[in-house]
Amino acid sequence: MDLFTINQIRSNPNLYSYLRENSTWYKYLNRNRANLKSLDEEMKKKYKLTPEDKIEKFSRSIDLISTFMDVLN
Repeated sequence: MDLFTINQIRSNPNLYSYLRENSTWYKYLNRNRANLKSLDEEMKKKYKLTPEDKIEKFSRSIDLISTFMDVLN
């Protein structure tokens, strides 16, 4: 694995921990640095860091606040 890939992985704690949990990715990263993007996308899906997940979380928070407001009224 080249130094650029190693630095990218170590600079992102989520990516680093995901790679340690799923060690098969080492093989793909050793073959081709372009697989780093695929690894990042898969990590975001697993840890629910995609924009869709963030919007869903925000809407659930709004719903919860709305429910509390309805109970108080």
